[in-house]
Amino acid sequence: MRISFTFGADPREMQGKGASRRLRHTGKVPAILYGGHKDAQALILDQQNLLTMIGDERFYSSIVQVKVSNGTSQEAIVKDVQMHPAKNVVVHVDLQRVLENEAIRLKLPIHFKGESISPGVKVQGGVVSHMRADVEVVSLPKDLPEFLELDMSGMSLNETKFLSDIPLPAGVTIPELSHRNAPVVSIHSPRAEEPEPVAEAAAAAPAEGAAPAAGAAAAPAAGDAKKGDAKKGDAKAEAAPAKKEGGKK
Repeated sequence: MRISFTFGADPREMQGKGASRRLRHTGKVPAILYGGHKDAQALILDQQNLLTMIGDERFYSSIVQVKVSNGTSQEAIVKDVQMHPAKNVVVHVDLQRVLENEAIRLKLPIHFKGESISPGVKVQGGVVSHMRADVEVVSLPKDLPEFLELDMSGMSLNETKFLSDIPLPAGVTIPELSHRNAPVVSIHSPRAEEPEPVAEAAAAAPAEGAAPAAGAAAAPAAGDAKKGDAKKGDAKAEAAPAKKEGGKK
């Protein structure tokens, strides 16, 4: 059984939200170790030590060894790491015991090899689309690999690789293949860019300019009408005094 990480832990006596909150304030992380036909055990892990390990993908896809301060040691796999939503802080860790003669289920990362030299990318100018980054496998602890590798060096344009195309080491199976063969990666043509609407803008420009022209033509007409009304008013004003002078005579 290959061990990738080893870290220490202390037994945790106090449980509950309040006790867990106090632990986190002191730089510790509450954890639970379960499975292996034993009762679950509450543990305390070190925050800083965890932060140095969780950035490595192998931490989630390999077997770790937990050394408890009471003298016991247990092989396990990491089933869940809960992070704070706003801080780089581990909130809780779930660990599952590993027994040498019992199969385990674990998600393994998929490494893609030969993307840049594949004919679909290098010669035909295609774009790679990854549909899956990991896959769950079942195996005995001794057969568990750190990752799965998919060779893309022979892929052409419009070609797709599926779960069944991933080479599996002896003793490793993919349960998902029993009911579907999902796509994993493909090479497709780059999406054509939409042309800019230059012609439409040019055609729309005169139409938009026509409205002001009509308005401009209407404005002088309105002005001429107003001038005509003013002249009529002046004529009436001149005619009125002439009548009054005739009356006096």
